[in-house]
Amino acid sequence: MRKNRLRELLNAGKPTIGTHVITTSPEIIEVVGHSGLFDYIELSGQYATWSLPQLDNFARAVDLFPHMSSMMKVEPDPRLFITSRSLGAGIPNILFAECSTADEVRECTRMVRADTPEDKGFQGCVVRRISGFVLDIGNETWVRTLREAVVAIMVEKASLVEQMDEVLSIEGLDMIQFGPCDFSVNTGRVGKMSSPEIQRKQRDIIEMALKKGVHPRVEINYFEEAQEFIDMGVRHFCIGWDLFIIYQWCKKHGEGMRRLLGEA
Repeated sequence: MRKNRLRELLNAGKPTIGTHVITTSPEIIEVVGHSGLFDYIELSGQYATWSLPQLDNFARAVDLFPHMSSMMKVEPDPRLFITSRSLGAGIPNILFAECSTADEVRECTRMVRADTPEDKGFQGCVVRRISGFVLDIGNETWVRTLREAVVAIMVEKASLVEQMDEVLSIEGLDMIQFGPCDFSVNTGRVGKMSSPEIQRKQRDIIEMALKKGVHPRVEINYFEEAQEFIDMGVRHFCIGWDLFIIYQWCKKHGEGMRRLLGEA
């Protein structure tokens, strides 16, 4: 089975750089891969429009590049179905959105593991890409692959923030990320995700995770935004979204051309 690059880097204590895609275009995946600069690509499935065949093709495109692995962002419902299908497609790392309690996080960690007495997971034998369809059905290689899946959660519910000490002690949780947008919404601060209060909360969560030995990941738009978090000890970043990049390019160059033509 293919190595999980993200897991290898975490185990080695090295920094990681990812990027997001909301489209499932294999062409976009290949372009990112050809840059040679990203360790993984996150399919933000919570926002994307995707089909089951597209999950397979997304993973296939990532697999063209040995230096990269992939991640799926999974929405709350149907969480187990999406997790199973993502893992089965060959997407080896899962980011769970909108967990409300520590018990919910525990359940999420079990969703990526095999249904063995040791792992106590939810995943059963499958004839899918994860097992080479017919090669590694229900064997030790398959179990090990699931054990190596990186489990990450979004911290974006006020109720979960209140339980962070317990959450950060959960076995099998590798990475957390604070979600300022959803946190601002569900705490009655709509539109204030960039406020000093919300940004302070993000730093508090990061500091807690670092003390507990859980990897904090930060989403940024530009690499220049990373330094303040690097100074805190953060080593894991996911930078940029395909749709936002296209929009920003269109705005900048479209406005520039309109300006030039208006002045001609």
